[in-house]
Amino acid sequence: MVIGYTTGVYDMFHIGHLNIIKRAKEQCDFLIVGVSTDDLVRHEKNKTPVIPYAERAAIVGALKYVDQVVPQTDKDKFGAWEKYHFNKMFVGSDWKGTPQWNKYEEQFAGKDVEIVYLPHTDGISSTLLTGVIKNILDEQPEKSGGDVK
Repeated sequence: MVIGYTTGVYDMFHIGHLNIIKRAKEQCDFLIVGVSTDDLVRHEKNKTPVIPYAERAAIVGALKYVDQVVPQTDKDKFGAWEKYHFNKMFVGSDWKGTPQWNKYEEQFAGKDVEIVYLPHTDGISSTLLTGVIKNILDEQPEKSGGDVK
């Protein structure tokens, strides 16, 4: 049985998130998805997720492609492997060649783990969505509560 593992924040869940999870499930029998905790997001990205951890985990867990949701409390992928014993670790292709993922490749060299870089969905991200929402809100006229003449 091939056990797959992928992680993410999954804030403001969008089609890019779904694409990664769906493509990962196509390549394994059992898919474990680590959802970053609010504390980890604050520590790593210096921001608080729009959607709280419990709700993001519930959304991801409701997907038919996901067999198990686990909290991602740190970015120690090797520690996660020791805990969950996965054979394949999935990540978006936009991470390929980065110092962080080069380090993971070194850590897993000689282990029975394949790192699979899945195609990134261009043109969408939670950061972009946040910007779009902010721009829409900035375009709204202020509501003064007074009469408009």
